[in-house]
Amino acid sequence: MSEDVALSTSIEGVTNTIQDTLLDIWSNFISHTPYLVGAILVLIFTWGITKIIGKLGHRIFSKSKIRQSLQELILRLIIIAIWIFGFLLAAMIVFPGLTPAKALGGLGLVSVAVGFAFKDIFENFFAGILLLWRYPFENGDYIQCEDVEGRIERIEIRMTLIRKTSGELVVVPNSFLFKNPVNVLTDQKKRRITITTGVGYSEDIEKSVEVITQAVKNCKTVDQQNPIQIFPQAFGASSIDIEVTWWTESKPVDLKRSRAEVVTAIKKALDEAGIEIPYPYRTLTFNEPLEITHSDNG
Repeated sequence: MSEDVALSTSIEGVTNTIQDTLLDIWSNFISHTPYLVGAILVLIFTWGITKIIGKLGHRIFSKSKIRQSLQELILRLIIIAIWIFGFLLAAMIVFPGLTPAKALGGLGLVSVAVGFAFKDIFENFFAGILLLWRYPFENGDYIQCEDVEGRIERIEIRMTLIRKTSGELVVVPNSFLFKNPVNVLTDQKKRRITITTGVGYSEDIEKSVEVITQAVKNCKTVDQQNPIQIFPQAFGASSIDIEVTWWTESKPVDLKRSRAEVVTAIKKALDEAGIEIPYPYRTLTFNEPLEITHSDNG
């Protein structure tokens, strides 16, 4: 009987302890509710400030001569700094004994731990900052990096959105663009194109060059401000190879359009001038003479 009483007393003591603990937690939560509400209000206020600064910043920068990538970088760094300040202020409200020095110290330790845990994310973050700062390309530029080619739609802090010429959207980590060679196809307004054509060995080379030159000059997509260069290049297997070089707009579709126009114009001009564009010739040599037989059908 005494054992049952002792067990009942023990259970009652544990229950009372749990109740007291829960009541203490609840009372502490209630007492800290104003601080939590204050911290939430600070975060909401911080969010509102970042939205206002973002809109005002774009309006202010739209009238300045600062390049777009640097504008984006400045605004994003300002917004990040405001968020950090807002989180620190909210933490100090929730924990009244927290000082700025302690908060920054704790933030440093947390940053180290988070940095190791999210190494790739921070790598892309800093790569994005460097891309925006060094501005190798802007929104709207066409680039080629490894097997990715397309138009830059938006450079974000951690990733870059690239729209391929076939329509697909490629999301590329910024570290990929930062570590690999990038061809900025639209860095200049004009691009040079080179193709090779050929004329028969029996044709007049100087006349052929004049005909090709005139044909290229008459093309609308060819930039007349830059030189058109036509050079006989090599003795081909079936023809004299002639290198044709000109300048046109730098977008991929402009390159294709100009190449198509020039090839069509050269073919038409050579045909009208009676200049042969030869097919590949093949000469067959046999070790022994071939016997020729005549069939008599009649």
